[in-house]
Amino acid sequence: MAAPEEIQVYEDDMDKPGQFGLDVHNSYVWGAPSALQYPGEQQPDYRYRITPEWSYGLTPNVELGLYLPLAEISHSALDIDGLKFRIKYIAPKPETQDWYWGVNFELGAVSKPLDVNPWNAELKGIIGWRKGPWDLAFNTNIDWVVSGPEQSSPAVQFATKASYKVTKDLALGIESYNGVGTFNRFLSPAGQGHSTFLTADTSFGAWGLNVGLGHGYSGEPDHWIFKFILTVPIDG
Repeated sequence: MAAPEEIQVYEDDMDKPGQFGLDVHNSYVWGAPSALQYPGEQQPDYRYRITPEWSYGLTPNVELGLYLPLAEISHSALDIDGLKFRIKYIAPKPETQDWYWGVNFELGAVSKPLDVNPWNAELKGIIGWRKGPWDLAFNTNIDWVVSGPEQSSPAVQFATKASYKVTKDLALGIESYNGVGTFNRFLSPAGQGHSTFLTADTSFGAWGLNVGLGHGYSGEPDHWIFKFILTVPIDG
């Protein structure tokens, strides 16, 4: 598979109630061609993916999101690959509490070149901690097929982020994404696909930017991945 439409570790950032948001996800993969897993699958390498993520704050603790469209540019052609919907919940906490937790659910429909199964879902567990310049976050991602010809046991991935603010508006860190198997073969991480990114988070007024350079290994078909997420202020 090509790099996912979003490469990020979820934290407790939320739109305020009634507020709209926009994050534009971008990634580019390069390396050696990979063996196709089914007829008609797209090669992951040398493809630029761009996905706007529209969001809306429903309540102080619930945010809705829509990835529309899932798009890619390859050989000077723009292809539309589908869309995804999400709903995110972050539990309320006292202002003096450094840690937080929440969940995120996604449901998406994608084209066959991206996935042989047209409908897929993901449940993401979110936990994090912020104190002083440190920012730590951990996600447990459970992905499963909703509809399609190749049903399989749900896959599990662990995603982590650790960053440190070196200035008021710049944090440097590491993000890691690690497959650990399926429900049938849990905690068998070898060959399940792993990638590690060196990252920087910064802001320019109301604009935000997360940028990272990553390397895939142990079964990850994406050898080198450049990604950035641009937060665009569209509502105040």
